[in-house]
Amino acid sequence: MSPPIVLAALPLLVVVIVNVLMTLVVLPRLDVSFLAEERFGATSLSAVGGVWSVVTALLAAIVTVIAVNWRRLPALRETMDAGANASVLPVLSVASLVGFGAVVAAVPAFDIVRNWVLSIEGGPLVSLAVATNLLAALTGSASGGLTIALEALGGTYMRLAAEHGIDPALLHRIAVISAGTLDSLPQNGAVVTLLAVCGATHRESYFDIVMAAIVGPIIALAAVIALGSAVADPAPIMAFVRIQPISDRVGGV
Repeated sequence: MSPPIVLAALPLLVVVIVNVLMTLVVLPRLDVSFLAEERFGATSLSAVGGVWSVVTALLAAIVTVIAVNWRRLPALRETMDAGANASVLPVLSVASLVGFGAVVAAVPAFDIVRNWVLSIEGGPLVSLAVATNLLAALTGSASGGLTIALEALGGTYMRLAAEHGIDPALLHRIAVISAGTLDSLPQNGAVVTLLAVCGATHRESYFDIVMAAIVGPIIALAAVIALGSAVADPAPIMAFVRIQPISDRVGGV
């Protein structure tokens, strides 16, 4: 007998709630000054807080699943073994792809790609979108492409944002949306895992994935870039509607 929809959705709700509580309530109240010591990695809460929150939330969700389905799991150990075995493929796939991305960023030819991206016309928002898309496509990973883009080009784009009067929050949103577009190429770990779990092949289902995970996000990205460019610099809109800025008219009086 299948569980009610409320019980089925409860673990997902637990993940969200525990993640928020860990991030906003629990972790900020902890004394984590020891993280600055060399033996603990000389890090900070801001660097590891996201991982701690997610891991705790997932652990709470696993406990919730076991608690609400105790009677439906007559062989708990075998069930957990099957889940652990099924997790090996996505873990190794994502880890290998992110590692591949790090190697790509380290090779000398990456400087050529970086210089080409920075020379793209259209402003920092367009070039950042292209750079993140390209890196996500090369690595087959949204997180890998975003990490490499921000680590390799973050300082450059922050300087460009200051020069062009662009809010860094807008840059962040453009980068995040861009990472979720061309990352869904056939070699993407999530795509491979999804097709394996569903018992489907690329030939049967990849076109649907392209429409849902690539075409749709690219359209949304183009809209965000257009709106962001208009907010950051009203000149394109002023030129489009052929209205001379008031400041120009006042200066010419």
